Parts: sequence; structure tokens; C-alpha cells
Amino acid sequence: MFNTYYSRLCYYAYKITNNQESSKDIVQDVFLKYHSKPAEFSSELAIKNFLYLAVKNACLNFIRHDLVEKKFAENQVETVLDQDQGLSHIIKAEALVLIKQAIEALPERCRTVLKLAFFEGFKNEQIALEMSISINTVKTQKQRAIQLLRLKLTDKAYLLLLFLLPL
Repeated sequence: MFNTYYSRLCYYAYKITNNQESSKDIVQDVFLKYHSKPAEFSSELAIKNFLYLAVKNACLNFIRHDLVEKKFAENQVETVLDQDQGLSHIIKAEALVLIKQAIEALPERCRTVLKLAFFEGFKNEQIALEMSISINTVKTQKQRAIQLLRLKLTDKAYLLLLFLLPL
């Protein structure tokens, strides 16, 4: 039986799985199943039907298992990406705390000008009116605030600040 049907069954399995090595393994496993119960078959046609049906079912199981493995691998990649993104959010949150602390440590006028300009979106003229100071003083206080922040923050936190502030 093996010599008669092995190559045909391998071809059949290959056409279903599109994997030559797995097809050979599947056919060998089916022949082991057949060998464990040869007395149950009444004719060669029954044996042939059993072999083809068993190969087909084994191929479908192989494909299902392969799909499960691929889905699992995709989920693992997504989990790793989610973890990386989560780590990125943690780093950004920590840097923002450092930035906030550095801003709160600025002299009062620098801090007020910086907050009005960058967090409230005020223009220089509006800040000058709000604080009753000249436009040149507003510009000077902005520059001073940024210089002081540059000295107080790490390079990464300062770069994040520059990225977040519309300078």
C-alpha cells in the first residue's frame, strides 16, 4: 500500500498545504494510522478512501494549526509594539513632569510670559497689555525663560519642550 499510494498522497497533501516537507510528514502519519488498523478495511477501495480522507483531514488540521501560530505571532508583535508605545508614553510623561518643574522654578515674570505665550496662545502684544509691560520686555522675558529652561533641563527634556512649544 505504501509503495502504491505514498507519492500520490504526498502530491495530494502538497496541493492542499503548499508545503512539501509537511505533506510528507502528514502522509507518513496517515500510513501509521492505517498500519494500526488494517483489519478494519474490507477492500482496497475502502483503504484508498480512508487514506485520501485521512490525508485531507490531516492537511486541514495542519492549515488550522498554521493559522493559529501565525495569529499568535501577530499578536505577539502587536503586544511588543504596544509595550514600546507604552514605554514611550511613560518617558514622555516623566519628561513633562521635569519640564513643568523647571517652568515653575523660573522667575515669576519669565514664568508668566512663558505660560501666556505658549500655553494660553497669547501674542506678544496681548501679553504686554495683560502684564502692563512693553513688547520688548515680553520678547526679552521669553528669551530669558527659554535660556533658563535650557540650563535646567536634560537634553532630551529640552528637545521635547521645543517639540511641544510653538516657538
